[in-house]
Amino acid sequence: MVSATRNQSATVMFILLGFSDYPDLQVPLFLVFLAIYVVTVLGNVGMIVIIRINPKLHTPMYFFLSHLSFVDFCYSSITTPKLLEILVVEDRTISFMYCIMQFSFGVTYVVTEMFMLAVMAYDRFVAICNPLLYTVTMSQKLCVLLVTISYSWGLISCVVFTYSLLILSFCGINIINNIVCEYSAILSASFSDKHLTEVILFSLSNFNTFGTLIIILTSYLFIFVTVMKMSSTTGRRKAFSTCASHLIAVTIFFGTILCLYCMPSSKSSWLIIRVSTVFYTVVIPMLNPLIYSLRNKDVKETFRKLMDMKVFSH
Repeated sequence: MVSATRNQSATVMFILLGFSDYPDLQVPLFLVFLAIYVVTVLGNVGMIVIIRINPKLHTPMYFFLSHLSFVDFCYSSITTPKLLEILVVEDRTISFMYCIMQFSFGVTYVVTEMFMLAVMAYDRFVAICNPLLYTVTMSQKLCVLLVTISYSWGLISCVVFTYSLLILSFCGINIINNIVCEYSAILSASFSDKHLTEVILFSLSNFNTFGTLIIILTSYLFIFVTVMKMSSTTGRRKAFSTCASHLIAVTIFFGTILCLYCMPSSKSSWLIIRVSTVFYTVVIPMLNPLIYSLRNKDVKETFRKLMDMKVFSH
């Protein structure tokens, strides 16, 4: 199989169409996506730095958030540079191995983000439903274990998905009517029997998506019941406030993923599919640090202090 893969990598090419059917929008889109990428890098790296330097933020919630920011930074850096390139060059070809590598890294971070959001929901469940046991339950050892499991399952999913593609045969030049090398587009370019690969795609992707959604929804069901039992209106407001940022992030991320799942593969929906893909590959990594920073006074306070130090250093 290794020699076959090497032969394919030398002869098989993919063409990422991107937004080539809208030539007048190429430059404006390039500038918009470049600005988004810069904000994404600054926002996520900034969030990691702020969490590390502020002792008030050395809590399980922000430990998980720092890893979410790292995942968003990595994911955006895998997809956005190539998107920017195909917007300004005429040659939109991408080699077989580069396409497979982009997909492999991409699926690793998408799956990791799913499980990281589920872990963060569990953290909020413990904080609100068992506040007296929170420090004991969410120990440093457990936090590290949960993050390790998230990354590990992302890698395992990557290996399974990538292997299921590498056992297929490809030839010649293939068109991908999207902005990234995504699974279904690569799969459709193969002339092999795809039954096993499609079964793997259906089974593992549904397990990842709905498995993490069940954890999140169950956590928030218990949170909602606990909060509604509170007699204090202030306590209720504070409890819901601590969950608001995470709920917004979860709704945007899984809403976009489910939208893509339900999208029919027809010509009329190609543009919507590409826009949805842009949203979860380019826009969401930028939104997450903004969602969490704009609603948190400790993060905003640390950011102001950093800015003041920078001003005075000049």
